[in-house]
Amino acid sequence: MEANNLVQTAGRWPEQVKSYFEDLQSEMKRVTWPSARQVRATTLVVISAVFAFAVYFQIVDLLVGRGVSKLFDAFSK
Repeated sequence: MEANNLVQTAGRWPEQVKSYFEDLQSEMKRVTWPSARQVRATTLVVISAVFAFAVYFQIVDLLVGRGVSKLFDAFSK
């Protein structure tokens, strides 16, 4: 019985794939795509935010590193 069920499932596979792509195509027609101007603007915001966070984390890393070094120096004397 299990082999028969497997054959039936495998037989429905092409139909399911076709249905999936039809559904995908209909959903993609409903998507509202951003304009090129909106894409450029949001890309600039993301790139700026990445650099801002990089600078912030560099400063935090520097301060924490110095604090840990001073702590080790204080306990190693």
